[in-house]
Amino acid sequence: MEGGETFAAWVGRQRVVRDTLHLERARKLAATLDLDPVRLRAGDPLPLGWHWIYFHEAVPRSALAEDGHERRGDFLPPVPLPRRMWAGGRLDAGRPLAIGAEVERVSTIRSVDLKEGRSGSLAFVIVEHRYSDGDGVALVEEQDVVYLESKPKAPGRRRDTEPSSESPAALLERFTADEVTLFRFSALTFNGHRIHYDRRFATETEGYPDVVVHGPLLAVRLIGAGLRRLEADDGPASGSRLRFEYRAVRPLFCREPVEVFGRATDDELGGRKVMLEARHPARGVAMRGTLVTG
Repeated sequence: MEGGETFAAWVGRQRVVRDTLHLERARKLAATLDLDPVRLRAGDPLPLGWHWIYFHEAVPRSALAEDGHERRGDFLPPVPLPRRMWAGGRLDAGRPLAIGAEVERVSTIRSVDLKEGRSGSLAFVIVEHRYSDGDGVALVEEQDVVYLESKPKAPGRRRDTEPSSESPAALLERFTADEVTLFRFSALTFNGHRIHYDRRFATETEGYPDVVVHGPLLAVRLIGAGLRRLEADDGPASGSRLRFEYRAVRPLFCREPVEVFGRATDDELGGRKVMLEARHPARGVAMRGTLVTG
């Protein structure tokens, strides 16, 4: 890729967004996840991962690229590769944010790395987000964004090829993300990326077999399943420090069945952790994650 050295100027670039964690928006996400929205009240802890439905810039339609994302070159670097994926990340919540709180997010580009892979050029961008309320920083997040040159290969029937003795074993839940779920999640996250709702764009332009399930949606499902597993074993983890690390392995598509597996163990530092996987019954692991409390 030409001109990679120019992206060093983007490292350290910042963007500040302020938002109120409105109760009604959280209730709409609960409804999208088929949870009881009425159980949420103002002042309750916002579940980990649900901050993704807040802090979205009101980017004018004229400032969007063909794929529905904000054009690159303002905050994110102008990487000249056509395809963008949210590849994974890390969350470290020292304490929960409260529903109804006014919160500031400071985003910083930490690194831009250009590489050549077997399928062509790649660019990896790590963005740090720090979320602060009236009591200071509550949540620190790193997002791994990857830009790709080539179209994806058609998904085969072969199962995951990364088995491990640490692989989760217990089936925690099953779910399916249909068109309505993907539409609602795109709307709640103000995500215009057309791979999540425009079947023609997803198949003809991006090369997928169907519209794609959002990575953050899978991560939210993994976190929720992990917390419910820990609560069943140890009681509620409310108020304790939560950390979650996740990595996308392969995409899932609209109306595909998803199975969430988890294995709870003691953490090396004295807390509890759950090793989690979202799996397609035929193709294997779509996302791996580790949730740690304490």
